[in-house]
Amino acid sequence: MSDHWVGEATAGAAAAEASRLDVEVWTQSAEETADVGRRLATLLRAGDVVVLVGDLGAGKTTLTRGLGGGLAVRGEVTSPTFVISRVHPPQEEGRVALVHVDAYRLAETAELDDLDLEAFTEDSVTVVEWGDGVAEGLSTSRLRIQITRTPDRVDDNARLITVTTVGSRWLGVPLRSTLVAGG
Repeated sequence: MSDHWVGEATAGAAAAEASRLDVEVWTQSAEETADVGRRLATLLRAGDVVVLVGDLGAGKTTLTRGLGGGLAVRGEVTSPTFVISRVHPPQEEGRVALVHVDAYRLAETAELDDLDLEAFTEDSVTVVEWGDGVAEGLSTSRLRIQITRTPDRVDDNARLITVTTVGSRWLGVPLRSTLVAGG
């Protein structure tokens, strides 16, 4: 994987955030973006919430496909744009399911509440595409992942993936070393 680390920074803890860590990584292809998801999946556990942010075509579903592969869930992970949410059960007993939500068509937090995701979040990893401003109420500890196309780079496939930890769940979790393992 040809990741190039841009930086890692910590910010002070606020009352609502026990910890915040930003990790940035470059990927050069859709496969590398999916690989970031596979690596990240090794750190995820039941109850975790991941909020994905990025323009149309940035790679949110590609990263989620990698998460699904890393979690070993059943079924092909595709964009749930028209069904809004999809549950991918684990292939093996003892593993966690993936709840994949596309909040693009949701106008407000109440519409996300109507999906009754709380019924799944405790026993699953929940990923919400287009979740900024909508999905924060699902958990006080979560990952926010911004995927940015980089028009200033020659390669149209290049992406900057910024993973931001929110909350105490992520204290001491080896996020940076896991994402660069084998890089």
